[in-house]
Amino acid sequence: MLLERLEEIVPQKQAEVKEFRKAHGDHVLGNVTIDQAYGGMRGVKCMVTETSVLDAEEGIRYRGYTLPELQEKLPKAAGGSEPLPEGALWLLLTGEIPTQEQVDALSVELASRADLPAHVVNMLNSFPTDLHPMAQLSCAITAMHSESKFAAAYAAGVKKDQYWRYTLEDSIDCIAKIPVIAAMIYRNVFKDGAIGVVDNSKDFSANFASLLGFECEDFNELLRIYITIHADHEGGNVSAHTTHLVGSALSDPYLSLGAGLNGLAGPLHGLANQEVLIWLTKFKESLGETEITNESITEAVWKTLNSGQVVPGYGHAVLRKTDPRYTCQRDFALKHLPEDPNFKLVSTLYNVVPDILLEQGKAKNPWPNVDAHSGILLQAYGLTEMNYYTVLFGVSRAIGVLPSLVWDRALNLPLERPKSHSTEGLKKIVAAAKQI
Repeated sequence: MLLERLEEIVPQKQAEVKEFRKAHGDHVLGNVTIDQAYGGMRGVKCMVTETSVLDAEEGIRYRGYTLPELQEKLPKAAGGSEPLPEGALWLLLTGEIPTQEQVDALSVELASRADLPAHVVNMLNSFPTDLHPMAQLSCAITAMHSESKFAAAYAAGVKKDQYWRYTLEDSIDCIAKIPVIAAMIYRNVFKDGAIGVVDNSKDFSANFASLLGFECEDFNELLRIYITIHADHEGGNVSAHTTHLVGSALSDPYLSLGAGLNGLAGPLHGLANQEVLIWLTKFKESLGETEITNESITEAVWKTLNSGQVVPGYGHAVLRKTDPRYTCQRDFALKHLPEDPNFKLVSTLYNVVPDILLEQGKAKNPWPNVDAHSGILLQAYGLTEMNYYTVLFGVSRAIGVLPSLVWDRALNLPLERPKSHSTEGLKKIVAAAKQI
């Protein structure tokens, strides 16, 4: 059903892009400054990502839809109120809000592809339990290269206009299998190693929760919203850009996602929610028996800042308002966990920290990002192993970056190869410009 729809959409988009490039290929998008060259290429307009766009004021839009719109429009599980990630996957691939029938069919399709090859199972069961869960995840995904239909087709000489089909096949297979890999890691590292089986009658998130060992519909709902809102964040973030970059070499989706997951594992990217939770734990301990009020938290935050520390979870490289992903999680907590002590602390921080940071005058964006909230929700339902949280992020991110990779191949995007300069070279460029 999904393939058939893409067979209709892809030629239309290919023709649209071909015509657009022919008419406007020499249009200048902007200039690049020396500071941008040294500063992580922030704000440089030089990539095409069809699946999502990040607006500094509105936050992320999946194919033009805001997160609140997705919560309203995407199909849900029977009796549930949160969007199914399968719906986000369909949307990111096709640009269309799917029907309930289409999402239900995709759930069954994913469940039917979930089995892992024996060598990946053996690898996961052989890892030492002190190997970080993200290292295990990226290794296992990379090892799935043995199953790549794209790699096999490329070796057999498949035509370039068929690349996207095999990339789609690998991507759906990978997304189907990553919850099983992630659950095996969790059960091996933190529990007894025993894992259940995928149930074709369950949706993606309910199966994942069950494999982890959680049988709670509220937790299923948490995973549904968590996976949906963490799936995509346009193409410039480390995990998305890395997946795109490696994929541009025609590395298959397993190799590309494995590379992206290694980027996600960094403390400045996917590990951020873990660092927020560690900070919250220490901050709570520093309060002792002090009652949590706006006044007491204000005093404690100023003490933190005046000691030279920061408040993690606040600020974002692009966003200039409260991250809508934070708001989605806050709304979930208000509905399901209004009396949770950690939520009350996070909620009070939300009340006071932005004004404090504005008064301090150092932060361009004093508003909370997604990482300021996600950890406490997982803690509340008993998933307390912080080293595992980035794996959940990785499961989610696969649903965003792999559809983007499918479109990279559908649009025949080339090997990415930007020009680099040395400091000496940049000095010569500046000197030459001054002589004009």
